[in-house]
Amino acid sequence: MTECARIFTIINHCEETIWPAITPGENFNGGGFVLKPGQSIVFNAPVGWIGRIWGRTGCNFDKNGNGSCQTGACGTSLTCKASGQTPASLAEFTLSATDYYDVSLVDGFNLPLVVTPINGQGNCSIAGCDMDLRSNCPTELALKSKGKVIGCRSACDVFNSDEYCCRGVYGNPVICQPTYYSKKFKEACPTAYSYAYDDPTSIFTCSGTDYVITFCASR
Repeated sequence: MTECARIFTIINHCEETIWPAITPGENFNGGGFVLKPGQSIVFNAPVGWIGRIWGRTGCNFDKNGNGSCQTGACGTSLTCKASGQTPASLAEFTLSATDYYDVSLVDGFNLPLVVTPINGQGNCSIAGCDMDLRSNCPTELALKSKGKVIGCRSACDVFNSDEYCCRGVYGNPVICQPTYYSKKFKEACPTAYSYAYDDPTSIFTCSGTDYVITFCASR
């Protein structure tokens, strides 16, 4: 049986325009594009693709695709060649005979993001976070613009300690345990990665599936 490409449908259910970003982006409009509220776009992702998808907010690009974003920016370009600036909610995929996928808040949160597999075989659970963590982000993690919370940073990003970043002596799953902050993320979003060693409840497998990637699914 030859493996078929996966159909990725990306939907913006947010009230705001967003600029989805994808790396590597050769099969996805070069890795970046605009998506207005209610809009969706469909791509074919080749088997063997290993990549990540996130949303950017508060962007302003000129006709040449140069500009800036308040969250998730990958440099100054509309099309992304590198990962986004933290904080950013992140969908991660490894496509093969059996796909692996997850939604990670390890780098913080900027938009509700849900991955729904369609017509697959296996543990094809919905992954992600449809709660808006910006509204109840702990003050010390809040990223603000003009007094409004536009993102919720990770404790690793803010405090840069081995304990929160799961590195050094904490660089293994026995020592690196959930923290006050990662537990808050996990309570809000049980099927998203909340810290580096959150694998068992956060990574899912599925075969022969297509995917719907939805921003702000709960609206």
